[in-house]
Amino acid sequence: MKLKSSSLLCFVIVFIIYSCKKIDANSKLEKAAYFIGEWENITPEANFKEIWKQENDSTYKASSFITIKKDTVFFENIVLQQKNDSLFYTVSIKGENKDKAVSFYMTSNENENLTFENPKHDYPNKIVYKKINNDSLVATIYGIKNGKVSKEDFPMKRKK
Repeated sequence: MKLKSSSLLCFVIVFIIYSCKKIDANSKLEKAAYFIGEWENITPEANFKEIWKQENDSTYKASSFITIKKDTVFFENIVLQQKNDSLFYTVSIKGENKDKAVSFYMTSNENENLTFENPKHDYPNKIVYKKINNDSLVATIYGIKNGKVSKEDFPMKRKK
């Protein structure tokens, strides 16, 4: 009887440890759950949109594009993916970087601000998403552009 109780206790402990690790591993992606939906910034010069969808429990995907007078002047695909205990923001832009995706590693997730960095990439080498409220966020990109330090803000409102 003692052997069965010990085996059962070991199984329960292992199950609890595994469950806690799984919950903790998913928590980084869950910090970005507010991304899901359609975001936009419409100005007289251009329309900027970012549309996020949940692919599965470890991946979000997005399309981001800028249009000027009905012409798409910029388009990128984004994959936000949890791999083990790391979160990666991977961007693909046709015609750039020899059509290869560029990955950024999440370096910070404090106060609903998510920071992704790739110091080897020239521009951008840092991407920050800042949640203002449930219907407003700002994406900011940083890096070296034309030999100078550069920063661009992309404020967005949730499309209702």
